[in-house]
Amino acid sequence: MDDTPEQDEQGRITRRDSLARLGGLAAGAIGAALGVEARARGAAAAGGPAAVATGAVGCILTPELTEGPYYVPGERLRRDITEGKPGTPLQLRLTVVDASTCKPVSDASVDVWHCDALGVYSGAVAGKAGTSFLRGVQRTNRLGVASFQTIYPGWYPGRAVHVHVKVHVAGDVVHTGQLFFPAAVTNAVYRRAPYRTHGTRPDTPNAQDAIYRNGGSRSVLTLRRTGAGYTASLTLGVQLA
Repeated sequence: MDDTPEQDEQGRITRRDSLARLGGLAAGAIGAALGVEARARGAAAAGGPAAVATGAVGCILTPELTEGPYYVPGERLRRDITEGKPGTPLQLRLTVVDASTCKPVSDASVDVWHCDALGVYSGAVAGKAGTSFLRGVQRTNRLGVASFQTIYPGWYPGRAVHVHVKVHVAGDVVHTGQLFFPAAVTNAVYRRAPYRTHGTRPDTPNAQDAIYRNGGSRSVLTLRRTGAGYTASLTLGVQLA
């Protein structure tokens, strides 16, 4: 006679039945986890919004931010935009990807412009028609990367330290934004010449900048020290037509 019945006389679940049920729950949990993983792999392979929703794809649409008053269309295609302007060397590396698939976008035109170490822009708006320092265009390579040799930007009243950027693909503007800098690096740079003659830190930190508050936290450059200067990197997720 079996002395371990499935239930006792009062209908209570016995140890054998409990173990069986726990085993079933564990199998179900494992199956569910495998199903989620499989869906994520499928979403990643397919790309698109489903991939972003599951977290399988990490790129996101970069926030659009105001162009500002200093844009000059038709700038020269060039890597070195310093034109002899003094300042801490900055290698700016921007990677353009399709926000729906995370695939790199090659042959996109990336247009950047920013002020010099003392907060002055080139171009007609700055009162110097025909000048072109610290602005230029580069096309992305097959990995979606556009690189510029420039200097760490200075600051001017009412704004955090930033670089303007515009991306064109096949003649269409697919992104207009601004790139921001970590405060700790900015403060270190501004203690050096020629920045310190203009003030050792900007009057408007990132958190108090009206444009930064509209999405700038997702446009902060990643900086690493390289020689006497820095390399600044960011991936720009754009929406293609």
